[in-house]
Amino acid sequence: MRDPNFEQCVQACYECAVACDECAAGCLETNATRMKRCISLATDCASVCRLCAAMLARNGEFSTALCTLCALVCDACARACAPYQDVEQCQICAGACLACTLACQDMLEA
Repeated sequence: MRDPNFEQCVQACYECAVACDECAAGCLETNATRMKRCISLATDCASVCRLCAAMLARNGEFSTALCTLCALVCDACARACAPYQDVEQCQICAGACLACTLACQDMLEA
């Protein structure tokens, strides 16, 4: 049986990737110029989260390093999205990014 932190981290990564994709798409429709950093970080975060989940699933050699990077990118994305209180996708993304950051940190501490 796998460590529950593992399962939680993989799930959080996939959920965060979807939230980030939806955030980037929503920001493009809302105000791409004003939200450029949010869009950029959300796009990067989605990519890193998917890669992290896949690498964790196959117990890749660099899983720990990628999980560390994933936590950093998710934290940055959450901070970029949080100020946009008027954009629902940004708030959902910020919450998913925070959850993923915490799941990665738990995974690293296990």
